[in-house]
Amino acid sequence: MPLFGGYKANKLKPQLKMAVTRFTIASNKKSALMKQQIREIAKLLAEDPPKEEKARIKAEALIRDDDTVEAYELLQLSCELLSERLNLITHSKECPADILSTVATIIWASSVVDIPELIEVRKQFRYKFGAAFDERAMLNVDGIVNDRVASKLSFQPPSAYKVQTYLEKISDEHEVGWKPKVPLKAEDIAQPMPPPVGYSVPENAASGLNKKDYDAGAPAPSMPSTVLPVPPKGTEGAYVPVLPAPAVAIPIPVPVPTVPKTSNKQDDVSVTKDDFVVEEPDIFVPPAPRSRPHSGNNTNNSSEVNNRGRTQSAGENPKGNDDDDDEDKTGGDATYDDLAMRFAMLSK
Repeated sequence: MPLFGGYKANKLKPQLKMAVTRFTIASNKKSALMKQQIREIAKLLAEDPPKEEKARIKAEALIRDDDTVEAYELLQLSCELLSERLNLITHSKECPADILSTVATIIWASSVVDIPELIEVRKQFRYKFGAAFDERAMLNVDGIVNDRVASKLSFQPPSAYKVQTYLEKISDEHEVGWKPKVPLKAEDIAQPMPPPVGYSVPENAASGLNKKDYDAGAPAPSMPSTVLPVPPKGTEGAYVPVLPAPAVAIPIPVPVPTVPKTSNKQDDVSVTKDDFVVEEPDIFVPPAPRSRPHSGNNTNNSSEVNNRGRTQSAGENPKGNDDDDDEDKTGGDATYDDLAMRFAMLSK
């Protein structure tokens, strides 16, 4: 007996109870997933063309889950039985014969199914019945493990006949109307399903250009062959056939859009020579210089200029007599009309 452990009935019974609950939860979860897988298989068989090979692979996974759920139910019954006969197990030195197969099946399944409680159950049976019994159960010596549980949890793939039977049942339940494209042969019924070869995968499915569509239709157009003329008799060697010239694309002139004439009167007026009028430039005639008597005395002129400057600065009229006013009117202060009149008289 191990130093820090051993068989404990109060530890074995709770583990068996928890294993029963764990089997129930796992079975319900797998059953829900199986319903979804059945719908996916029916959808694959309903396509045009049917994806038969992919449906067979999914059917194989469905069969494996179905077998696992069935094995869970058998193991659940075994755990319930051992829980009820715990007192018999506790007071027996060796495993009772009526529950030998049940105990061996639980020990063997602990390493196959994903139920952690079975690992602790196996330890308690190992402490109770010894390592030799545990080894016999793990190796299934003399077939002490339940055959049905061993076959349902086996790693061997299902037979091709079983896969096709599942597909036919799914097709009937969902009213798909599917029939296998490749029938099973007599020698392949008991064998596993053969690997897919791709006969259910359409060609060029992604682009939609299926090769079978245009292979079955009209033939591809061929290039026109050039027929050479037959040379006259006696001129076979010197006769050179004239082949038709290849067609040359002749450019077509593009018409230039014309602008329609408007009804504007300015476009209809014709310009003549008389319409050009040459304007004579304005002639500027400078005013005539002022005529004043010049005296011989320079001093008088200078004094006269000085007196004029003083009178202008004082605001007085520098010309004090009427003769000077008349002289200004006819001289430097003459208007433009007077100058024009003078120029007309001089031109005559």
